[in-house]
Amino acid sequence: MLVEEIMKTEVITLTPKATINDALQLLQQHKIRHIPIVNNDFQVIGIVSDRDVRDASPSTFFDSTTDVDVLNNEIQSIMTSPVVTIHPLDFVEEIAAIFYEKEIACLPVVSHERLIGIVTEKDMLYTLIQLTGTHVQSSLIEVKVPDRPGILPEVAAIFGKRKINIVSVLIYPYRDPDYKILVFRVKTLNPMPIIQDLREAGYPLLWPNNIAEPKR
Repeated sequence: MLVEEIMKTEVITLTPKATINDALQLLQQHKIRHIPIVNNDFQVIGIVSDRDVRDASPSTFFDSTTDVDVLNNEIQSIMTSPVVTIHPLDFVEEIAAIFYEKEIACLPVVSHERLIGIVTEKDMLYTLIQLTGTHVQSSLIEVKVPDRPGILPEVAAIFGKRKINIVSVLIYPYRDPDYKILVFRVKTLNPMPIIQDLREAGYPLLWPNNIAEPKR
């Protein structure tokens, strides 16, 4: 999946000469948490979060003119720069690592040096929900398999014989490097027949692991 498929293209922006109060108003009005700061060519030169604005705003315990004047400072005085950006043709799975490694909550999307969209951590979470299929009624089955070529289609064929629709497949490492874990989310609320088929084929189940072995 590409970034362009999940990014928001209607982006609220400010210029560096805008005030902190301008940012505060936009954050509250549009219920957003980040505002990219752009120049006249719509190039991203900074970004401001709701936390940046909150930290720069006057304390509620003081109401002096000096404190209020802080809101009239230019937004460039508190913006973060330079900004980590992504491209619309980047893979969503890869930018997830950027969110994690950089500990950021928002990534502007840039093409030909111009801002064209934005992706937030909320967008990422929603996308991962879609990719894993947890938004549909389904059953989860975790299978321990040998780590060898061809094992995935081999196990998937067992599901195919039952004509069970596979919603998603995830692959995790196992503590023994000679094995890995296949996590199938399947569109059935009665996984018992396929569980029995997997066990009869010799594949240990890690989940569900509380269902008795079929009697022989």
